[in-house]
Parts: sequence; C-alpha cells; structure tokens
Amino acid sequence: MPKDSLKKFNNLKRETRGMINIDPLQAGGILTNEARQALVEWGDGFSVCDFCQGKLDEIKNPPIYDFVHQILPEFINADAVCLTNGAREGKFMIMNAIAKYGDFIIIDKNSHYTTYVAAERAGLKIKIVENSGYPEFKIDANKYEEAIKEIQKEKGNIALLLLTYPDGNYGNLADAKKLAEIAKKYNIPFLLNTAYAIGRMPVNMEELGVDFVIASGHKSMASSGPIGFIGMKKEWENILMKKSRYFPKKEIEALGCTARGTVIMTLMASFSKVSERIKQWPEQVEKARWFSEEMEKLGLKQLGEKPHNHDLMFFESKKLFEISEKEKRGRYFLYQELKKNNIWGIKPGLTKNFKLSTFAVSKEELKKILKTFEDILKLGTVPFLKN
Repeated sequence: MPKDSLKKFNNLKRETRGMINIDPLQAGGILTNEARQALVEWGDGFSVCDFCQGKLDEIKNPPIYDFVHQILPEFINADAVCLTNGAREGKFMIMNAIAKYGDFIIIDKNSHYTTYVAAERAGLKIKIVENSGYPEFKIDANKYEEAIKEIQKEKGNIALLLLTYPDGNYGNLADAKKLAEIAKKYNIPFLLNTAYAIGRMPVNMEELGVDFVIASGHKSMASSGPIGFIGMKKEWENILMKKSRYFPKKEIEALGCTARGTVIMTLMASFSKVSERIKQWPEQVEKARWFSEEMEKLGLKQLGEKPHNHDLMFFESKKLFEISEKEKRGRYFLYQELKKNNIWGIKPGLTKNFKLSTFAVSKEELKKILKTFEDILKLGTVPFLKN
C-alpha cells in the first residue's frame, strides 16, 4: 500500500473538541481530567491485563476488585455487579442466562433497538407495551399487566420484563416502582435499562425493587467506551456469572472476560466525580425544564413528559423544517449553523425533529444556544434562501 494513502491516519484529531456539546450520547460520557490521564497511562494494548491471573475483577492493583465488588454495588445498592462491554451486551447476557428459547420478553415501545436485537439473538419472542403516542409518548406500567395476562392466555412463558429508564428518545421516566410491584406479583424477573440514568441521577436498586439494572459508562459515567455493568440481586449471581466447565475462572455469559484495558481505568478514574455529580441532579432537572420553556417561547415544541424529569429532550420544529425546504443548504443548514456557532450534538440533516441534552452544559452556554436558535429561526428572511 502506498505510504501516501496512509497519511490520513496520522492526524486523527477530533474537530468538535472544545465545542458546546449537547449530544445525548456524549453529554454524560465526557471524560474528567483524571480519566484523560488514565487513558494515556493505561493506553498500551491490554496493559491492565498485565496484572490478571485469570479474572479481571480479581485484580487488586490497580484496585479493580474493590471497585467491582464494593464501590459499584454500594453506589446502586446492588447485591452484586459484573462488568460488561456496554448496555446492549448486558441485556443479552441477562436474557441468554435466564430465559429459554421461545420464551417471551415484555418491553416498552420506547426501548432502544438493541433491546430487540438482544432478544432476537437469545431466541426470545417480544411483546411490546405501546406508549401513549404523540406528544408525550409515555409508558404506563399498568399496561405490562395487560400484556402478561395476554401471554398467559396463550400459555406462553414470560422470562423477563424490561423497562427503559429513561428512554433514549424522549427522556421519559416511567414508573419503575409500579412495574416492580407487578413483576413481583407475577414472579417475573425485572430488568431496568438505566443507560441514561446511572451516573447522571441517583439509582437505588433496592428502593426501585428491580432484579437487574444495566448501566453505560460511556453514556453516563464519564468513561471512554464501550463499557457498562450489570447490577443484580444475589439470587441471580450464580446464574448470570456461571463459570465454564473447561476454564473454572471464566464466566460463560461474559465470554470469559469483558471490559479490558483503558475503559475500566477511565470508569474508575472518573468515579469520584461521578458519584458527587449525581447529588446535583435536582439542579440538572431544573436546568432542563428552564431550557425547554425557553425553546418553546421560540416556537419549538418539546415532546415527551411535561414537566420534564431528565436532561435528554426531544424537540419538534415545523418552522426549522419549513426553512430547510427553502434554504440552499437544504436539511443540513441547522447542523451547519450550530457548528458555525461552536455548538455540537444535533445530527446532520435533522430539522423537524431532534433530541439534545443539557447535562454537560452550563446555563450561560444554554443561553448562547437559545440565542443561536433564535437567530437561525430568522433565516427565513435572509437573501441566501432559494426563494
């Protein structure tokens, strides 16, 4: 291969570094200074594995053992925790371990696509609890009981209830405690997908009454990724973390080992600040609600729950869509205008509907974002439009 063709790989700088970041996927995963240092310190291959004698979470220096077996369980009030390569892998591990081929899983309509894929891969049937539709798209926990009765009439076996908390589209927080009561009533395991919750807001497994939670380090815990973890009740520990008959230290569902290398080190390095920042969650919610109100004053409409209870929000703007139909840059004009103003996070090509997060942004920065949207909405009168 000619050397010239490889030059493009020599300078892989990220042009968005330093911009105001409102991307829901990144807002909770922005590294702390401590994590950036750990990233460099432990970035050589599988440097963490230098200290492994067969099981990652038994490494005591660096203190992975303490982190996995003491710090994380206390953080979410779980009986046990195991590391994963992300939330999707956590979902599959649970489904594959506790369900049999052909069993049902009941999920919310707002579930991430990986919930469906994980269930398909595990050979499970999917029953969907519909949301309330436009404009709130709320999930009613009581609808799960209706779904349970429908499956029971068909003589189907229900292996798991799953609720997304919050969902990754609208940022809705359904009533997890109510669903936990239903799960207990019918003796069905309950998995709470908290990829956008743990690390941003307080989550207590015991208080919620769930059997499992799955977390995402790169979405919500200031970690490089992919990495996540499963919190579980003690009764599931031996099932989910069953060992191989051939390699006694290796867990089958984890394929022997999961989040090796820099990802676990950045998760640990950020944890002190992550555990502190969740104490400011009421202020985060207040900030998100204020921003939503200000956006609606500009003519946009926030979809999902109101008043909103999370930093992730979904907006609708017919005006921006109308501008995109006239503007010479088409539907990419919004992305380009925001980028020109040092704002990053709304996907290219979206105008009528888009989601964003206020989590990593100060109120002063949000004021700049609001002013930018205000200016963009005036584009219908400027001369570079097609007509």
